[in-house]
Amino acid sequence: MKVLVVGGGGREHALVWKLRQSPQVKEIYCAPGNAGIAGEAACVNIGAEDIPALRSFARQQAIDLTLVGPEVPLTAGIVDVFQESGMRIFGPTGAAAAIEGSKVLAKELMAKYNIPSARYAVFDDPDRAAGYIKANGVPCVVKADGLAAGKGVIVAGDEETALNAVCSIMVDRIFGEAGRRVVIEECLTGEELSILAFTDGTAVVPMVSSQDHKRAFDGDKGPNTGGMGAYAPTPVCTDKVYRQALDEVLVPLIRGMASEGRTYRGVIYAGLMVTAEGPKVLEFNVRFGDPEAQPVLSLLETDLIEIIEAVLAGRLGQMDILWKKGAAVCVVLASAGYPGPYRKGKVIRGLADVPPEIKVFHAGTARRGDEIVTDGGRVLGVTAVAGSVSEAADKAYAAVERVYFDGMQFRRDIAYRARQHS
Repeated sequence: MKVLVVGGGGREHALVWKLRQSPQVKEIYCAPGNAGIAGEAACVNIGAEDIPALRSFARQQAIDLTLVGPEVPLTAGIVDVFQESGMRIFGPTGAAAAIEGSKVLAKELMAKYNIPSARYAVFDDPDRAAGYIKANGVPCVVKADGLAAGKGVIVAGDEETALNAVCSIMVDRIFGEAGRRVVIEECLTGEELSILAFTDGTAVVPMVSSQDHKRAFDGDKGPNTGGMGAYAPTPVCTDKVYRQALDEVLVPLIRGMASEGRTYRGVIYAGLMVTAEGPKVLEFNVRFGDPEAQPVLSLLETDLIEIIEAVLAGRLGQMDILWKKGAAVCVVLASAGYPGPYRKGKVIRGLADVPPEIKVFHAGTARRGDEIVTDGGRVLGVTAVAGSVSEAADKAYAAVERVYFDGMQFRRDIAYRARQHS
């Protein structure tokens, strides 16, 4: 089987790495890939959002299966384009992927199908949004309606921050057209939880639970990022929480999407807040999370290709998906300044010194001659598997100490909540 993976980040490196373990896969291509992926697949110089070029390449190379990592091509309808051309592709259609492309749509669907979430209001006028904040008070959460690379959510603990968020998103348009509308939500309290699941439009099979660390700095301080690290599984996902997430969130969503004419097949990601009243939805994503994919896929025992084939054939409910015992922790190494402006081209040293049992997933990297250099905000995801979360974190951080590039920044407290539970 010849497989094409679309994307070039840490998530896509994890997908390539997992696909290489399948005896069914003979060749893997990745577009555009990165320096680490190039060691495990043939990288193709096509951007993840260039859908016509990707379709042409898949045709020319007689690709048997395409996997899409990022949300942008999914919301732009890459699955529809490939399917119309008679090519097999894993992921939701554009109509289904719209639940990530529009937070307003997601909130409307949750309200319609009684899926627990925060109270909210939607605005397309910044003055009315500001008036709502002044009338209803803080804390609150201000969200750009469209895609913003995981950075379009601002948690405001005071009125000034909330009003500035509205101005930045709707007036200054720091996220472009994604900020044409905003969703203003109540600020939920509790512990965050990520549950990813495979679905064929009928059956819903959750993966091992995980937890992302969105804030840039230790102690969950600083601005939101695309994710500074993740671990799996999570103590907060008790049997009760798991059942609630499945029965009250994931299953109603997939059934509701089908009844709306938006049948969903692929990976669905529920970002949850575990509150005193139970889990409530913070967001839905329409693909593997990044960096959650790194620890989650590290624990997947079942052949990923077999799962994908079951999804595409509509027989996911017949599958028994197996997971490794233990835990996995991913620590993201980022460029100085991230999630703000950062410089590229810093030489990465020490990769060869990382123990072989530790997997370093590449994200923003490139090759320059004989050297691997930084080429993005999030650069590497150092991922370790062990018998417990604490052991995995210790192994990951020991490996981090062997890697260096100028300005390297990372959180030193990934998985701290799990350690508090132990």
